[in-house]
Amino acid sequence: MTYLIYSCRQFFSSGAAAEIWIEFRPFMENLWHNSSLEAAGFVQLFLPTNAVNLGFISCDWITDCLNLWVGMPNCQYWDIQWAAVMARCIKHCMTIEWEGFLPVLFTQYLNMFEVPVANNSGPYPFSRDDIPRSTIYAFCPSKLVTPAKDIAKSIVYLLKPGGSAQAYLEKMVDLLEQYYHPSNGGRWSYSLERFLRYLVHYFQKRLAQELRSRELGTCMVQNFLGSSEREAFVRSVLKLIERGQYSKNESLAGTAAVASSVLSYVEPTVVLPFIVSSFHIALDNITSPHQFKSAITGMALASRALLLASAETSYMETDKSECVPSPNDYNHALMVSMCNTLAGMDVNDPPKTLATMQLFGSIFSNLAEFGDKEDGSTPVMGINLSEWLDEFFSRLFSLLIHLEPNNQSNEGQFLSTSSGTFLVEDGPYYFCMLEILLGKLTRPLYHQALKKISRFVHGHILPGAVDEVGLLCSATLYSNPAEALVHLLQPMINSVVSSLKESPSTGCSSREISSALSVTELSLSPALEASVSYQLNVLSVAINFGGPYILQCKEEIKEAISAAFDAPSWKVNEAGNHLLRSLIGSLVLYYPLDQYKCYSRYPGIDGLEKWISTKENHNEEASVGPKWHIPNKDEIAYANELLDLNLRSALDKLKQICQAQHSPESGYVKQLLKVILLQIDASLQGARSCLPDFHPQQGETKHDSEKFNTSYIAGASGVSIGSTELRKETAEVLDFACKYMLEHRADNSVLLMLLVRILDALVNYGSLEYDEWSDHRHAWTMDSSAIKEPPSNFITGHHAHGKRRPRWALIDRSYMHNTWRASQSSYHRFRIDSSICPPEHIILLMNDLLELSLNDYEAVRHHAGKSLVKMLKRFPSLVKDCIPKLTTSLGTAGIPENAALGACTVLRSRTVMRHIMKDWDAFSSFVLAILGSSHQGSLRAQKAINELFLVFNIRYTGLPSIKYRFPGEASGNSDCMNLITQIRSLISDMHSVNWRYNLMAHRMLLLLALPSHNNFDLPSKTREEIACHFLLLLNSHLPPVRVLAAASLVLLLQASPNRKSVSDNMLHSGWSNVIASSSFKGVLNPIIQEEGFINDMLNGLSYDHVFPDANNPNNQALTMSQSIRDKSVNGWLEAFYAPWPRSRNWIDLLKGEAFVPGFAKLFKCLVKECGETVLQSLRSPLEELVVKEEKGKQCLASEVLAGVLHSDVSYVLEAWDNWLGAVLRTGLRTSTVETAAEWAACVRFAVTGKGRDGKTIPLLRQKVMDCLAEPLPSTVPTRMVAKRFDLLCVTLVEVSPSSMSTSEINLQEKLLEEALNCLDHSVAQVRESVGTTLSVLSSNIRLSSSFGGQISNPITRLDWSALLIEKASSFTKKIHSANQSTVIDGQLASSDDNNGEGNSEQQEHIKWMETVFYFLISALRSGRASVLTDVVVGLLYPLISLLETSHKELSTLAKKALALLKWQIIPQPHLSTSVTVLISASNDSGWHTRVATLIFLQSFMYRHKFLLSSSETEAVWNQMQKLLADNQVEVREQAASVLSGLMRGSDDKLVKIFRENSFKEAILLQKRNKTRLPENGLSLAARHGVVLALASSILSVPYDLPSWIPDTITLLAHFIGEPSPIKSTVMKTIAEFRRTHADMWAIQKDSFTEDQLEVLADSSSSLSYFS
Repeated sequence: MTYLIYSCRQFFSSGAAAEIWIEFRPFMENLWHNSSLEAAGFVQLFLPTNAVNLGFISCDWITDCLNLWVGMPNCQYWDIQWAAVMARCIKHCMTIEWEGFLPVLFTQYLNMFEVPVANNSGPYPFSRDDIPRSTIYAFCPSKLVTPAKDIAKSIVYLLKPGGSAQAYLEKMVDLLEQYYHPSNGGRWSYSLERFLRYLVHYFQKRLAQELRSRELGTCMVQNFLGSSEREAFVRSVLKLIERGQYSKNESLAGTAAVASSVLSYVEPTVVLPFIVSSFHIALDNITSPHQFKSAITGMALASRALLLASAETSYMETDKSECVPSPNDYNHALMVSMCNTLAGMDVNDPPKTLATMQLFGSIFSNLAEFGDKEDGSTPVMGINLSEWLDEFFSRLFSLLIHLEPNNQSNEGQFLSTSSGTFLVEDGPYYFCMLEILLGKLTRPLYHQALKKISRFVHGHILPGAVDEVGLLCSATLYSNPAEALVHLLQPMINSVVSSLKESPSTGCSSREISSALSVTELSLSPALEASVSYQLNVLSVAINFGGPYILQCKEEIKEAISAAFDAPSWKVNEAGNHLLRSLIGSLVLYYPLDQYKCYSRYPGIDGLEKWISTKENHNEEASVGPKWHIPNKDEIAYANELLDLNLRSALDKLKQICQAQHSPESGYVKQLLKVILLQIDASLQGARSCLPDFHPQQGETKHDSEKFNTSYIAGASGVSIGSTELRKETAEVLDFACKYMLEHRADNSVLLMLLVRILDALVNYGSLEYDEWSDHRHAWTMDSSAIKEPPSNFITGHHAHGKRRPRWALIDRSYMHNTWRASQSSYHRFRIDSSICPPEHIILLMNDLLELSLNDYEAVRHHAGKSLVKMLKRFPSLVKDCIPKLTTSLGTAGIPENAALGACTVLRSRTVMRHIMKDWDAFSSFVLAILGSSHQGSLRAQKAINELFLVFNIRYTGLPSIKYRFPGEASGNSDCMNLITQIRSLISDMHSVNWRYNLMAHRMLLLLALPSHNNFDLPSKTREEIACHFLLLLNSHLPPVRVLAAASLVLLLQASPNRKSVSDNMLHSGWSNVIASSSFKGVLNPIIQEEGFINDMLNGLSYDHVFPDANNPNNQALTMSQSIRDKSVNGWLEAFYAPWPRSRNWIDLLKGEAFVPGFAKLFKCLVKECGETVLQSLRSPLEELVVKEEKGKQCLASEVLAGVLHSDVSYVLEAWDNWLGAVLRTGLRTSTVETAAEWAACVRFAVTGKGRDGKTIPLLRQKVMDCLAEPLPSTVPTRMVAKRFDLLCVTLVEVSPSSMSTSEINLQEKLLEEALNCLDHSVAQVRESVGTTLSVLSSNIRLSSSFGGQISNPITRLDWSALLIEKASSFTKKIHSANQSTVIDGQLASSDDNNGEGNSEQQEHIKWMETVFYFLISALRSGRASVLTDVVVGLLYPLISLLETSHKELSTLAKKALALLKWQIIPQPHLSTSVTVLISASNDSGWHTRVATLIFLQSFMYRHKFLLSSSETEAVWNQMQKLLADNQVEVREQAASVLSGLMRGSDDKLVKIFRENSFKEAILLQKRNKTRLPENGLSLAARHGVVLALASSILSVPYDLPSWIPDTITLLAHFIGEPSPIKSTVMKTIAEFRRTHADMWAIQKDSFTEDQLEVLADSSSSLSYFS
């Protein structure tokens, strides 16, 4: 549905965008309510950006959207929605001036990647579980991940000439490139890989669009990218490619290779030298073999770009041409890759082997022809192919000899001929490379290759490489069938015939059935069996494209097939089956010939083939189509002869055997049946859809016959052979044989499996073609990237409207498309037009497959069921004929287990389940069958039935319509009532069956009772009886039944007309128009008033709670929970409820995991429906329940109270003053620590706002809030104080700030004043509760005032935030001064009173600050800090300065808060204040504070890289340089780390000045040391600062080697003789440099002189103890 909406957005009319925004914008006023999440999802889903709606999008609207985006920080779901909206706007709204929005946009983009900063490798500190799963599934295409696609799309379309987006991108790349390195992988690698992939994808897409727009003369040309913009972008992305090309993440490494290939066509002078250099490095660096595979892949993907660049010189006519390698360098690189990678074909290294073959295939695809007719050399690369071929085939043959298969084919296991090695299973590169190579060889070189291949094939028997050798022979035959047949295949055929001629024969292939023979004594030697089966299997693969040339040896092949079927060996028989199948297919199928022949050479480049784009006009030479194999008369005649020999005669023999009723013990008959079935199977598999399909049943009109003959999709896989009568005859004989085998051969699984396979080929017309197309499509996807030239080709300047591919690839796609069309040609006839009756023979075979799908053997059941489902998908009208048999097998007692298992497999298929949902008879039959299957006692059967029931729940779409059987019948009540009666009868008899059946039955009963779109208008009495039944079930002894009864009763009562409004969580839209004349009140009240009913019900429900903290594995509640949450019975209940709570959870107190919202909704509905009767009946039990100590009873009491309080009826308001308020107070007062969260959930449920946006205030909200706000006596325990604040907190969370009433505002202002007065409470638990409550109160009041809320309290008018910040700063100073005085006094206690008072005052200050930190933690976790930014910034200095104190708890809280604050983005103007505060804190007298400030600065500068002004950045930079000379070594080292991070993504001029100045200072310091001059007051700290400046410069480029690095690191190494900590800094820096440059050191060391390398070696060597 979402993809449909995406496609339709472009057709939305003018004004649609404004309407959508007006509809959903009000829901985003309260960002802490879940309705804002849904609103953002709908905006992202529906908002159009087509031409007629672009006028709606303005700068003011973009500003509003960005404010909403940043208003909910650290929420990945929120980021995904807004990133998608912004991406669409940026792409289509070219008139918007985006420059002013770039800082905010790039800040959001950078921080969405969630990479660790400053060695912070801890987990992401914010919860991802507070977003409802239903919301995620509805509006997110996949799991919650960084929206890298939308980020990349936005960045690409923000680029424009003269814009600053490129500069922002370069900064972003500088910051992210280190995380692409193999040593820095992690959870962020996936999103970074996606980012790189889509950066290149959208850049290529934009270039193609701009080129087309230029041709069409479209406006806005000024925004098109020029050469300088293209080069800048490519150079930026190339940094990411360079880091990621050797990643341990295979997806990232592959994406880097593809990206470099695409960009090589955009900026060849930049990218191609990089690709060649990477290849040479990998080739020379034998210590890193993992690089070799990636480098080969990169060369393979860029091979065409290299060949084009080696011949084109126009692209090199630039000012930087002196830096560009010559074409000869590219030619040399290709020649080296062709020769030196031959060793890469290693059986012990499959990835490298496949990459090598991909490289060869890619290079071969570019060349028009291999070799010159005189010397065998190709003019493109200058390589001698004759010698290369010899070496290539030697390596290839060695590889094939040492291959080992992964599986073996055994009797009864009908596998493909594949030997299961990586060459075939892991990709198409092997066969594709061989076809291209042999197809493009010149005649002399082909003869050379043919001789070597023939010698190898005839000289080796390789059972482990059957498929691989067969594909080698197939490629050889395809290139030159005439010669390959003579030299390669005929000797193999003759060898098979001669070998089998002298061996024992069973005579099974003869036309007549011989007298019974003792075949058990006949056998082949193991060696002969292996040799013959190997050769036959190789032949079966090799002759796939033999065509008419096979007729030259048709008699020999026919004799070989006959001898194979006569051999007393299953392996040889099966090999004969494979050969016959391939032979028929080769004769009758359409397939291209000369696919790899070059018809168009690239103009101006000798030896290079021109590739083709299907979206441009071709000249006659380029558009020459392939030559197709069209079977001639001789081929057709030979194919029909093979059908006569192997199909007709086999059918006759099979019919004779079945009629003769041979003894089952006869071994000859068993062998004969195997051979007969193999012959039939091979004939049908080979002919495929060339054997005409069945016609519809006789008696159809001429018009119907014409409709049947009309093809919805035209296509054919080959010429027609045989006839429809032959297919009919085959069907009749096989139907007869099936009955015979099920009666006499039911214990032979081999025969039954063969029979199923034959039936599948017979009934599923076109399925073989579809399977071939599906397999080939997967192989094409893997290989397509290596044979693709993008539309924008700046190497040659010849651009296209679409990507170009080699001619052979387009032919291959055309061939596979024709195969797909053939598979679909008659597939849709019966599906689209139900008036066409299925052929009668199809019905016969359907019954056979149905019987086989219920067979005893699991493999037979599986394959028969799969074939049956496939057939039913084509013939949906036959499903109704299968249902009775399937439901009988499932629901009838005495039916064996295997039948039930088979029935479950077929019933849960989508096709059958869809019919059940549409047909009432099928639905009722299915329901009764599954409810009557309790007699199946095995675990396997019960598991299958449970899975079937789960699928039914997932597929359920409402009750099916009842077709009226009589003209005068007015409704389907009778059928529905009959089914209800039967289900209720079954329920009454379910005392001794599994409890799951009880649940299933009640589930079905509920579905019938609930109104749906097909409302049967059941009598009100029936619905009332069902409601009473579910009410009585609340006293059931089965916990799952009670849970189901509660949910069912809620759903029934929600449809009652007495309800004042219809709940938003209705599942079906038809529920709002139901039961207009009935009320449940009259029937439910008598039951409720029964003595003891309410008590028993409450007692039972109290046990139905799950307590996640139960650690005892034998805990009964935990065991019960596993039953309650069984997906197959109660998992569907969640779909009926709107998710609750409707606001976000960020603390454990808000979760209340044992609180069951469904129970609260039950009592809410009972009170609304049944009135005061329920309320009075609940009073006494509830008063007793709230004082119970058991957790389950406490939880239930909280749920009952929650539902009653939220019911919003007048008599509840009266009951509040009489007794309900007192009960709530008692419950809250007496609740235990274990149930505190559940009572908090009770209060939260009771005050939850109503309506979609939660703005409608419940009737009792104010009374509940007043109750909680009542002052406590001074004598109450402190836990009661904490509990009160906790309850107030969860209550205030549900208040919508945008719609707060005056009383709510006044109450919150009073509570704010109270909370501020309790900040220094003596108990930690209270302080935590106060801090959390304070964050909610303050944010609510702040947000309310932004909507015009009236503030009346003096404390709020006096700005509570300023008072809070002022006090925090003051107390922080006092805490520090107290700590310093304690240290000075040596921690000795003083005896005077003043000192005691000072300690007491200090403790109060510490407690006050702890509460403030709790406030900060809560605000940051909840996202409410976005409206409290000024407070957060004001508390920044106290937070940092108290990280390291003697008070452990205070420091721990400060660290937690700061860890969260590191992820917070602070907007302007508060950002400038933050910088000032941080610079001031870095000058603090305490060195711990300075270090803490510097640590935080690393994350702070990273997060705000794009928001900080140049002056602010420079101020931080200058401060860090100043701190390099700090007296404390820890401060100096941390300042150097900050500087190292600042250099990434900073202004190049600023970085260069710092680097040059630090180098000059180091030179001066070195000279002073050499001349032994007096230090002139230069302290050790100052000298250390100079060295640290050098170190920070070196570490700022961890993986690169700029030109200044050798001199800088050598200079640093000269300070190795200095005392510590200078020496330590030098050694650490050099060690880190060596670690980060280890992979490329073999190349990078060439940038150093010998003297420099010697200095580095001396400084890196370990010194002995005596040195």
